[in-house]
Amino acid sequence: MIEEMRLRDLGVIAEATLPIGPGFTAITGETGAGKTMVVTGLGLLLGQRADSGAVRAGAAQASVDGVWIVPESGPVVDRVREAGGDVEPLGDGRAELFVGRTLSGEGRSRATVGGRAAPAGVLADLADELVVVHGQSDQLRLKSAGAQRDALDRFGGEPIAVALTAYSTAFEHWRTVSRALDELVGDRDARQREAAELRAAIAEIEAAEPLPGEDDDLAQRAERLANAEELRLAAATAHEAISGDGDTPDASALLAEARRALERAGGRDAALEALAEQAAELGYRAADLAAALAAYLADLDEAGPHELAAVEERRAVLGALVRAHGSLDEAIAVLETGSARLAELDDDGDRVTRLSEERDAAASALDSSAAALTAARQEAAGRLGTAVTDELRALAMPDARLTVSVTEGAESADGRDDVALLLAPHPGAEPRSVSRGASGGELSRVMLAIEVVIAATDPVPTFVFDEVDAGIGGAAAIEVGRRLARLAESSQVIAVTHLAQVAAFASNHLTVVKASDGSVTASSVTRLDGGARESEMARLLSGLTDSDAALTHARELLALAHPDG
Repeated sequence: MIEEMRLRDLGVIAEATLPIGPGFTAITGETGAGKTMVVTGLGLLLGQRADSGAVRAGAAQASVDGVWIVPESGPVVDRVREAGGDVEPLGDGRAELFVGRTLSGEGRSRATVGGRAAPAGVLADLADELVVVHGQSDQLRLKSAGAQRDALDRFGGEPIAVALTAYSTAFEHWRTVSRALDELVGDRDARQREAAELRAAIAEIEAAEPLPGEDDDLAQRAERLANAEELRLAAATAHEAISGDGDTPDASALLAEARRALERAGGRDAALEALAEQAAELGYRAADLAAALAAYLADLDEAGPHELAAVEERRAVLGALVRAHGSLDEAIAVLETGSARLAELDDDGDRVTRLSEERDAAASALDSSAAALTAARQEAAGRLGTAVTDELRALAMPDARLTVSVTEGAESADGRDDVALLLAPHPGAEPRSVSRGASGGELSRVMLAIEVVIAATDPVPTFVFDEVDAGIGGAAAIEVGRRLARLAESSQVIAVTHLAQVAAFASNHLTVVKASDGSVTASSVTRLDGGARESEMARLLSGLTDSDAALTHARELLALAHPDG
């Protein structure tokens, strides 16, 4: 539950502390005093979108801080610690959780959870566990089919939750298999073309039998053959210079002579011995070079007149593979991966059969789970309609009757059921969907009746009602207040109201007070009791705080709401 909220520079509220605590808290105040800012501040603490327009005029930023009392362990504390924050144990299985939100005039916002900065999304996650907020927009939301189905599912409790989980699992499996089958059948022509193209490509590559790097080797060979005469002349000239057969001294003979001369004198000087070794090494290297040049010349001589044409022909074959696949290596890779892909494509017929059988089985399982979900909803629908009808009688709608219709609808992730709340406001009236036939006041009471009934099976720690009493008054308003007090027996209830009949039933009455210094309007929050509460009740009843008749009426309402004092 919310123990306390502190607002600063939010809307018209300069600074205010709201002591809330357990039970039923009513928040009242003059029009424009800032009652709605309390709900806005709570929304910020619950991770709702921040609006820079909520920052008080002249202020740099607005801030909202809250203190929640939460179980010392469980999903709330787990999420807080996951975000890096922590709670303060109170020693009785409960703990204090501090959360905050600041909003700058430029629209930037920051959140803190358990003493640590955190994304606003963490606040939204916690909100799902802590609070249900109902405003006039939520009454409109109740008109949607989805909201009506959600209300029934909440009331149905575990039986519906179990059936819905089983259905969701079956639905997801059926949808996955169906999508795979549809894609396979829909792409069959394209896959057949891919298989034909891949088969032809593999045949072409296998026929060519390419080797890694072969295209580079062939390019070099072609270059050599195309310039064979020039290369032969260069190699022959170099070979002649190193080890020629003519009368002209060659490099090998000159190196041999130099080595012998150095060796003869080497015994007299160690330095010449080292130089003789170098001359010998050069002679060996010259001999190796001469042998290599001879082999090169022999290779050129062996090339026949038609070898260049054969090399170019082979290069043309490999070039076609390169153009088709990007490179010779990629063409070779097709042989490694293409066979497996071709086997997969050729298996389409068998896959269609297997997926069709799997989809049929998934559809059968989905039918069974959908039927179980529908049965659970129909059973809960009867009980919900009866319970809400009883509540409506206590909310000054004695002749109203609510029925919950569960009919076959379109397939969706939430089932095959169309759920509708049908209201017959008086005997003889044809039940009509609350989305079309309920007035604003009737819709407020239907929503409240549903929450009171659902709270018995799906309790929520805190309910916040923003003018849930809109469009009603008199005896109906008294019953709304009575039911809010009843709801507060099991949950914390906070209600922003303009009706004394509702506020009278609160165990904690706060008023938003507006003061003006002529230029700046600021509001603060005050807890009321005794005569101050009677005066505020009188103002709500008549607009006057000191009217004897209104004060008498206020005391009567308080006595009615709290007969034990």
